[in-house]
Amino acid sequence: MEKRKQLNMQMDTDNEPFNPLKDMNLMDDFLFDVATVDLETCKIIIELSLGITLTKIAWKEGQKVVHNLPGKRGIRMDFYAEDDQGRVFDVEMQKRNRGNIPKRTRFYQALIDAPMLKSGEQGFDHLKPAYIIVICGFDQYGYGFYRYTFDNRCKELPELLMGDECQKIILNTKGTNDEDVEKPLVDFLHYIEKSSEDNIPEDCDERLKHLHRKLEEIKANEQMGVTYMKMEERDRLIREEGERRGEIQGAIKAEAKIVSMIRKKLAKDKDTDKIAEELELENDYVEKVIALLREDLDKTDEQTAELLLYGKEEK
Repeated sequence: MEKRKQLNMQMDTDNEPFNPLKDMNLMDDFLFDVATVDLETCKIIIELSLGITLTKIAWKEGQKVVHNLPGKRGIRMDFYAEDDQGRVFDVEMQKRNRGNIPKRTRFYQALIDAPMLKSGEQGFDHLKPAYIIVICGFDQYGYGFYRYTFDNRCKELPELLMGDECQKIILNTKGTNDEDVEKPLVDFLHYIEKSSEDNIPEDCDERLKHLHRKLEEIKANEQMGVTYMKMEERDRLIREEGERRGEIQGAIKAEAKIVSMIRKKLAKDKDTDKIAEELELENDYVEKVIALLREDLDKTDEQTAELLLYGKEEK
């Protein structure tokens, strides 16, 4: 099991080229987020994922963010809905293997359940049946299943369900057991990975055809394309700024080590020439460092290094 997980993790990569909106797949964050603003799209995704038919669904209190106690981590769900039978559905799209799905679903279950009960409520009858669905672009467990369904069972008597009414369903677009699952699920998961007309079989489920038409409308929407480009440009600038700051911080840390050595030798009353000789540095450089150190004794080595490199402290 552990070996399978390691192989899956090795295949994962964050270095992906820019993908235009027209070429996006439902697995891509932007397209999935935009598509699931539509409640009918959410209903189709739930139905095809679980192999069920829903009469009606509604947003669960309009909620995508569930807060925890102050100072504790909350969650942001991709979408969260409730049907007319009181069942709640949390659906998450996971393109890359972060190795955290089992414990992530455990945490999500806890925070999904918590708001269902009021403060001081004695019983647990108001906890609703819950389904946590994670659609993965990789095989989390390495057995080739399109769908892995988990519920709490007795170890000594596997047919005995605990009865907590919570299921966790892990879907795998890379599945191979076509004969063991319903065809609509297979077609749906293949379509998620490559959301194009070529991936819509003639005999596929009508709901999948409807989902495809909705995605094509989004991709053809000129304003949506502009919005995506602006977001992509913003993200690019943020990445570049992060890289720039990383390079700057690396240079500051290296320079700060030299400053620290000069500070220690200066504390031993060694003069500029002696410090420069022992550290194999230019006299002018050592003089500049000493001047900065004496100018403000409270400055840290890093702050002094910033002044040496950039003439100001990095904000």
